[in-house]
Parts: sequence; structure tokens; C-alpha cells
Amino acid sequence: MTDILPAGTASTVQPTVDLFVIGGGINGAGIARDAAGRGLRVILCEKDDLAQGTSSRSGKLVHGGLRYLEYYEFRLVREALIEREVLMNSASHIIWPMRFVLPHSPDDRPAWLVRLGLFLYDHLGGRQKLPGTRSLDLTRDPEGAPILDQYPKGFEYSDCWVDDARLVVLNAVGAAEKGAEILTRTACTSARRENGAWRIEMRDERTGATRTVRAKVVVNAGGPWVNDIVGRVAGSNSSRNVRLVKGSHIIVPKFWDGQHAYLVQNHDKRVIFINPYEGDKALIGTTDIPYEGRPEEVKADEAEVEYLLAAVNRYFKEKLRRSDVIETFSGVRPLFDDGQGNPSAVTRDYTFDLDETGGAPLLNIFGGKITTFRKLAEHAVQKIAKFFPEMGGDWTRGSILPGGEIENADFVGFVETMRERHPWLPRGLVLHYGRLYGARTEKLLAGATSMAGLGRHFGARLYEAEVRHVVTHEWALTADDVLFRRTKQGLHMSEDERRSFAEWFERELVVAA
Repeated sequence: MTDILPAGTASTVQPTVDLFVIGGGINGAGIARDAAGRGLRVILCEKDDLAQGTSSRSGKLVHGGLRYLEYYEFRLVREALIEREVLMNSASHIIWPMRFVLPHSPDDRPAWLVRLGLFLYDHLGGRQKLPGTRSLDLTRDPEGAPILDQYPKGFEYSDCWVDDARLVVLNAVGAAEKGAEILTRTACTSARRENGAWRIEMRDERTGATRTVRAKVVVNAGGPWVNDIVGRVAGSNSSRNVRLVKGSHIIVPKFWDGQHAYLVQNHDKRVIFINPYEGDKALIGTTDIPYEGRPEEVKADEAEVEYLLAAVNRYFKEKLRRSDVIETFSGVRPLFDDGQGNPSAVTRDYTFDLDETGGAPLLNIFGGKITTFRKLAEHAVQKIAKFFPEMGGDWTRGSILPGGEIENADFVGFVETMRERHPWLPRGLVLHYGRLYGARTEKLLAGATSMAGLGRHFGARLYEAEVRHVVTHEWALTADDVLFRRTKQGLHMSEDERRSFAEWFERELVVAA
């Protein structure tokens, strides 16, 4: 039996670290990695699992944000388009190109405006690797086969897909490999200024054990909880606020041929993404509606589900029904409150608030999006550079995330090499491991030479070797951490299989506090 819970200890004040990061989403993990790579002593503290909040509930795209051009967000779109290719190079196993088909509806945006937007999209960011936009005749081109005849024209452009939760985990792994301490299921209960530094109290949510550390600088990357951390935890104030906007998605069986995605315009000017997901499924979203509840209690309501179904059915011959919905999920986007009334118009850009009171700096992060997380992290660490004159310089732009060490970023070639090395592994399993762990798949296999060497099979493509790998190396502490944030295999398993796995996990891998 493997004990994955640390023994409870009495609270003691630990030596001072340089940087204490609150929040284990994409921004917190990115900042921890960037700072640790510059030589800073870093602790990241997350009250739940890595990416359990907003960062695992996105549309799973690395994209410039085509629709943001309508709101004149040229700087943000340019930065995002540049970062799109930077991220492709850093993690080609979890980020890959995808073509998007946009059926044109003359009732919404005029064709000239769509063409102009796509022209800017192709040229704002110095596109190098991705193919450009092309016009489609949806009555003849195969991409138009599932589209209603009333939409004869369309466009096709490029963006990228990303496994969002794994992007967070890989940043955390990278941070740990640079020396950062990653604490999950650990709540920051108090952060108070004391003699020119921070005295921070934490509580292990599983054992109840407490711990106190001192830090020179605190970064608040709490996402939807950023203002709560400013006031309740840090006892501070900020003139800035986040606007909580709810975005919901539905998962249905995939209903078209090909690996391309669709982007459709709705009557209210929102755009809906319809993306291939997990091989045989489709991910549809998102909604943009104001949210005032507790972020941890967010869920998709029936009105949102019906809204998404109606948006899809407006364009496609095959009509989706409520019974087709396999799963729903919803996330709260912590957008910087720029005073816009329309939730879709609220900026997706980010901003910082640096409070240097008492010689103990607090950097609060407002806004941001997955695509620009690396640049946000770089800017955040630059903001606090004056407090660490010996700190190293910028380094992440050309760096590779764990598992992305694939020669020439050639994922297809990597898969073929893996199949030659391990002919006993089914092709589907090679693809699954490759997409999640990339060049570190060998570490997961740990010398196995047959399927029996992978241990117990729990259903779908989930074997014991993978489970033990994510527990040992990726902070997976519950069955859901494994099923839905590390592997997504929960989407392919039956209810009985998920229940059986959860029982095994509790019995074999978790020791009660």
C-alpha cells in the first residue's frame, strides 16, 4: 500500500522563501515555474487540485481570439497569436494545430467583416507554422457536408487545441524540477505583513496539519478568488476587481467526419465552438453570462444547455437533442472588470496590482487567458524583479515543457518510434500516453515489456501504471484527479467502472488522516 498523505506535524515557522504563490491554476503554475527557473525559492499553495477551477473548464484552445478583434483588442490578439506558436514549440504533445470551419451567416456579421477579421488574424502575430485562411464552398467542399444548405459559403482558419489541465500540471512539474515546492489540497488561511516580510499560515485540507512560512513576496493568482484572497486572507485592499463571467460547455457524441472544428455565429453575436474531443466526442461552448455565486459551486444550467443546442442546430443538418448530452461543465472566468456591460465584451486581457505596503510586496493578478499565461507569468515576475536583484533573466520563451522534448516537435514521428520500441502496446494506448506524457512516456512504462506489466486495467485506456505515475509525479490525490484532470479517461468509462476505480484508489493508494 502506498501512503500519499504526509504525516501531520505541529505548526512551526519555516525558513523564509523568496516567493509564495497562491493559486494552482495556469497563472499560478506558470509564475511558479518562471520564478523558480530564475533561481528564486518558491512555494505554490493550492487549496484544491491543480487546475480544479477555471483552468480545467476552458474551451481547451490556444488561440488569438478572433472575436476579440471586434472589441479592438489588437494588442491582446497579437500577443496571443505570437504565444500560440511559442506554446506549440514548447509542448507539441498537448498542443497541436486545428482547422476551424466558419459557416457564414449573412444575418449576423457581413462577409467583408469576417474576411477582414481573418486577414488581420493571419497577419497580426507573424504566423509561421500554421496554414492561413481559405474560403470554402460548403455546397462542394467536404467540410460543408454536415452544414445546412442555406449556408453555402464559409471560411477555414487555423488555431490550436490544448489539454488545459495538463498544461497546468506540466508547468507545476517544471516548477518542481526547478526547485519549487508544490502544495496541493493546502489552503492558505492567513497572510500577514510582519517586519518587512510575510508570515503565511497554511492548512493541509486532508490531515488538518498546519504550517507557517515566511516569504519576501506574495503573488495572488487566485483567479475567481483573487479579491477574496486580497481581503480575507491577506488583510489588504485593491482598487481593482474581477468580473466573474460564467462559461458553460456540453459534451456530445461527435457528429461529423474529419478532425476539423466548427465555429458558428449566433443571433446575439456570440460565437460557439464545436470541437472534436477525446476522439469520438464533441465539445461545444461557450456561454458568457454574469455570475455572482460561489465559484466552487458553478454548474451549467438547463437554459445554457438549450442555448448551446439551439446554436448548433441552427447550422447543422443532424439535430442534437438534450438526450445527446453526455456531460456538462462550467467554469468561472475571472476577467478584469473594465466596466463593460456585455459579458462578451469584457476584456480577456490581464493587469497587475502591486501593493508594496510595509516593505512586503503583494502582487495581485487580474484577468488573463490560457493562451497568454506564459507571457503573463513573465510580466508578473518582471514586476517583482526589483526585489530580487540577483534573480536571473527571462528564460521561458524558448524552453520546453516536461514531455515536450520531442525531436523537431514531430509528434507523428515520436509515436512511430514508440510503436517500434514497444510493439506490444496497442496503437490507441501509444497515442494516449504520447498525448499526455510525450517524451516522458518511458518513465510511465518503467520497463514494462507486456500489457501485464501495466498492472490492473480499470476500463477504457486506464491502467494501474499510469495511475501510480500521476500519483507519484503529478500530485493526483483523489480518483477524480486521475479520471478527469490527469487523464480524461473518466469520460470513456462506465459509471460502474468509475465507482470501482474510486473504491480501489481509496483502498490501495490513500491512507486516511
